Amino acid sequence: MGGAGRGVGEGRGRGGGGRRWRAVMAAGDGDVKLGTLGSGSESSSDGSSESPGGAGAAAEGGGWAAAALALLTGGGEMLLNVALVALVLLGAYRLWVRWGRRGLGAGAGSGEESPAASLPRMKKRDFSLEQLRQYDGSRNPRILLAVNGKVFDVTKGSKFYGPAGPYGIFAGRDASRGLATFCLDKDALRDEYDDLSDLNAVQMESVREWEMQFKEKYDYVGRLLKPGEEPSEYTDEEDTKDHNKQD
Repeated sequence: MGGAGRGVGEGRGRGGGGRRWRAVMAAGDGDVKLGTLGSGSESSSDGSSESPGGAGAAAEGGGWAAAALALLTGGGEMLLNVALVALVLLGAYRLWVRWGRRGLGAGAGSGEESPAASLPRMKKRDFSLEQLRQYDGSRNPRILLAVNGKVFDVTKGSKFYGPAGPYGIFAGRDASRGLATFCLDKDALRDEYDDLSDLNAVQMESVREWEMQFKEKYDYVGRLLKPGEEPSEYTDEEDTKDHNKQD
């Protein structure tokens, strides 16, 4: 009798554990199968009994299928999230190309002005490469640089374009190639006149955008001369008119 009692108790314990396990596995797709919450041994219509182990195996298979489906669904959501992040980064990059780079020119006017910023405006004239190099902020307090054949006075931005500035490499030089290729190395500078003929269409468009930005923020003082080209003669009226346009 005691043995029978233990057998019944053990059977109930196993049946209870089996029911709980099957309920958990069947809940994998969000739907608890009520049939698994019945007795530990279920009878079929022909009187044969289905053991808890067999039902557990079936429920386990359904659970794995539900888990696989959830994994595939989660993978699709992950790909969607990655695509959204990529679009956001692309938008941020385009904003930086349009507006962020403007800080390279516009930021020079912020903060405290250096003593060199108090220099009088330079009269309009043209420069050869050799003449341009004299205005690098070390040999001369005035700082000039060229972009797309135009020379600009960036003295008020000496914090950026001076010898100790982050863009000091462009001082007294033609900065067109470096700005077009986003390169701050000496490889972006040419000792001879650079006609930029090897740049592609996108890079040349970038050069023109930089030229417009420098025109908005700095004084245009003249042209960068090609080899053998004669400088232009500018009258005081032309010089004054040009400065008034920039103001």
